[in-house]
Amino acid sequence: MRVLGIDPGLRNLGWGVIDVDGSRLSHVANGICKSSGTDMAARLMSLHVQLTEIFRQFAPQTAAVEQTFVNKDGAGTLKLGQARGIALLVPAQFGLAVGEYAPNTVKKTVVGVGHATKDQIAHMVRVQLPGITLAGADAADALAIAICHAHHARMPALARRVGA
Repeated sequence: MRVLGIDPGLRNLGWGVIDVDGSRLSHVANGICKSSGTDMAARLMSLHVQLTEIFRQFAPQTAAVEQTFVNKDGAGTLKLGQARGIALLVPAQFGLAVGEYAPNTVKKTVVGVGHATKDQIAHMVRVQLPGITLAGADAADALAIAICHAHHARMPALARRVGA
């Protein structure tokens, strides 16, 4: 199964692609889509075009996106939500189901604790995907989301096998 993880952001949208074969994970690619344009519509279109190209190039079979957390800055949360809309729209345009995970779930799955730092996430992504070169913190987060999805998507299949 090929999984694409997306870390939504209006300036920098991180993405990471992994292949999953049983319990084996292997890195395919990772990067950061940087929005361009001066107004919101242009920036969102830029992210849409870039993410669409990533889907065309890597042909993921499933996708996962980090859920938005609400912070004190309502305007910032709204802007992040608009970028998250692009992160949900593009996989849907390719007919894919999208897993959504809370930030703490991603951190707990990948690092083992729900309040891990960005450095800890990047470290554990490197441990689970040896030899990887990360495009940046947003790409590391996106790969962590993909890893989280791989583990959680596998759980129902494992439960069926154990219960059979």
